[in-house]
Amino acid sequence: MAYVIAEPCIGTKDTACVDVCPVDCIHPRKDEATYESETQLYINPTECIDCGACVPVCPVTAIFALEDLPEKWGNFTAINADWYAKKA
Repeated sequence: MAYVIAEPCIGTKDTACVDVCPVDCIHPRKDEATYESETQLYINPTECIDCGACVPVCPVTAIFALEDLPEKWGNFTAINADWYAKKA
């Protein structure tokens, strides 16, 4: 996984990152049925191309390269991956 969305996204769900992602790997989008019920957005670990376009547009600094993810939010690596696993 190249990038991870962590705790600061919870309750915010600003979709600027969705709009700039060149491979559409950040979900749920506002037009998806699960958008309202989810508390945050998630990055698909197998589709992310490690471009970093999402990082500077996040207004709450919730997106981190895996190696830069603060230890206190380490569990968000699995949270992101698990969201996509349950969709499969």
